[in-house]
Amino acid sequence: MLKPWTRGWRGIAGLGIFLLAVSIQGAAQAPKPQWVGTWAASPMLAQGGFSVHPFCGDTLREIVHISNGGQEMRVRFTNEFGLDQLIIGDAQVAVSAGGGAIEPGTSHQLTFGGAKSVSIPPGAVAYSDPVALPVQPLSDVAVSFYLPPQVMRAETYHDLANQENYFAGGDQTDATALSQPTTVESWYFLDGIDVPAVDRARAIVTLGDSITDGYQSTLNENRRWPDFLAARLKQDHHLDRVAVLNEGISGNRVLNDGTGPSALARLDRDVLAQDGARYLIVLESINDIGRLAKLYAPEDNITAAQLEQGLKEIVDAAHEHGIKVYGATLTPYEGAFYYSAKGEQVREAVNNWIRTSGTFDAVIDFDKITRDPAHPKRFNPAYDSGDHLHPNDAGYKAMAGGVPLKLFNR
Repeated sequence: MLKPWTRGWRGIAGLGIFLLAVSIQGAAQAPKPQWVGTWAASPMLAQGGFSVHPFCGDTLREIVHISNGGQEMRVRFTNEFGLDQLIIGDAQVAVSAGGGAIEPGTSHQLTFGGAKSVSIPPGAVAYSDPVALPVQPLSDVAVSFYLPPQVMRAETYHDLANQENYFAGGDQTDATALSQPTTVESWYFLDGIDVPAVDRARAIVTLGDSITDGYQSTLNENRRWPDFLAARLKQDHHLDRVAVLNEGISGNRVLNDGTGPSALARLDRDVLAQDGARYLIVLESINDIGRLAKLYAPEDNITAAQLEQGLKEIVDAAHEHGIKVYGATLTPYEGAFYYSAKGEQVREAVNNWIRTSGTFDAVIDFDKITRDPAHPKRFNPAYDSGDHLHPNDAGYKAMAGGVPLKLFNR
């Protein structure tokens, strides 16, 4: 028979073991995210030509097409490739009224830790404080921010916005319409918008090159295949809170840097760090393969096995973060400027590996969807933009229409 004090200590010990087990169980469960991305773009270094602008005492107004709506949002600014502090002196967000105008009465001040201005170190990002601006799914948002005179030896941007954006002199962040604006078709210093992660909210990240970036789709019309996919999801009551984040870079490659960092180099930032990411669709390799037509450097002489290993590394890293990965087959490219017989052999080998290796959680067969049935190495003429490499609007819609929505059930 136990003495009273013995029974008490044994009871306390048992309670401690129980609480420890509950604690371990709770620790094993991923915390529920507070935010989910509703729009994103992959940052790059602006280099030469029309990409670099001497922003000095200017307001930028950038238009983005969000996927999920919400009652509030936060905005992410980036100085990823900057060499100096990036100073944002004033920033506001509003509902876009089309063009460079905003809907009257919708402009809201952005703050950063309660302050109107923020200084972002080189290589860093800054999130705004949450702002109470109700926005509808699939709507356009205008982010306006003022860059005071400052040293700016390098600029971070996303080249192919396929969207007209604007900058004008002075602080015009709260103007309904900018005075004497200049139009640019890139996003500068802006790479994400989040909304609250309400019940069932989660995000799909689309990692790719110009075909994911939407090259050759209609300007200002949001007809990239990830846009069409977002619209399809909103029509399904069970999936209408699934967002789509476009992390395509035109000219991007899996293995080597080129236009922007390689897919492997930007994986942590553009996929794993995205808020609420639960799924990843990978459509990359055609630019690696295209280099086989003319080798510019020894590392351009890639093999199918190297591409497959690179893609597997992406899958493995995403799986480590609890993200399901869907492999998209490479679309046809015979007739494109960098087509070669050797490249076609590699494309077919990689596609066969995507379909049969079991590396991916599922396969999305964009090759089958877009190819000409009579000439499988070429684009279906109905979907060809004319360069035999990129889809037109109908092709992008067909790609999104071929994505099985059941892949995004819980």
